[in-house]
Amino acid sequence: MPEFLNHWLYEFVTLLVILDPVATVPLFLAATVGLDRHQSLRVGLYALGIAFLILLFFIVLGQALLEALKLPMASFQLAGSLIFLVLGLQMATGRMDHATADSGNAADADTRSLLSRAIYPLATPAIAGGGGILTVVMLTDNHSRSVPEQVATVGVLLACLSVHLVSFVLARGLVRWLGSAGIQIISRVFGLLLTSIAVNGIIIAIQSSFGLAA
Repeated sequence: MPEFLNHWLYEFVTLLVILDPVATVPLFLAATVGLDRHQSLRVGLYALGIAFLILLFFIVLGQALLEALKLPMASFQLAGSLIFLVLGLQMATGRMDHATADSGNAADADTRSLLSRAIYPLATPAIAGGGGILTVVMLTDNHSRSVPEQVATVGVLLACLSVHLVSFVLARGLVRWLGSAGIQIISRVFGLLLTSIAVNGIIIAIQSSFGLAA
């Protein structure tokens, strides 16, 4: 396999694992409670567009920004993990279901309410979270990657977000298959898993900050 295809495949797999389109499905379902299929897909598209802009910003300026502010990667990871912790607790306790349901239903949801659902928790921190941001910054290191290579990484990012879109399109089928009770159970289980991942990220960030052994 040619070297450039090898590298493209490596970046694609890396980003796909970090962005994890399967894990965002319960978040998508929780964020689109009370919406019809068309409005749910609009929420998904808004979320992907916003997440792409956030990640593109960090591809272009992220490394320079972190260096200018003298922020170590560990601090950024810790902040992202704390946000994931809050999000996981909301999912595990069912508070996110009530919050999204109260933000508007299928009859009165307008663009603003759909955008609010898309921004949190889908666009950030679910898609463009600390892990995704750190990954794109490392994959587009200004000291080792040329501009054409960084542009190619943007293309890889778009391909990964397209997988997210497919998962959102298929997500509504899960609603019909599992029912609202099943979705609530899955949402709470994923909330517990997300909380565990967040706690692990906090521990790793603290270990990295203080040079502690794993």
